[in-house]
Amino acid sequence: MPKRILQGTVVSDACDKTVIVSVERRLMHPLYKKFIRKSKKYAAHDEDNRCKKGDAVRIRECRPISKRKTWEVVVPEA
Repeated sequence: MPKRILQGTVVSDACDKTVIVSVERRLMHPLYKKFIRKSKKYAAHDEDNRCKKGDAVRIRECRPISKRKTWEVVVPEA
């Protein structure tokens, strides 16, 4: 099964080897037909602590590294 890849923004880099990434998606409201922005935060593994707050990154699904970390940073985008 292919691994999911999401794109988001780093909102916290306080932890060691971990970044918190906020992923935003747009969906249409079922009744009012207006587009709504929803976001979700994911804890992602960043082995070399390369990502800083505000960076745009891609994260990929991986094996469970800890209780909350099942994502890893693929490559920080420039």
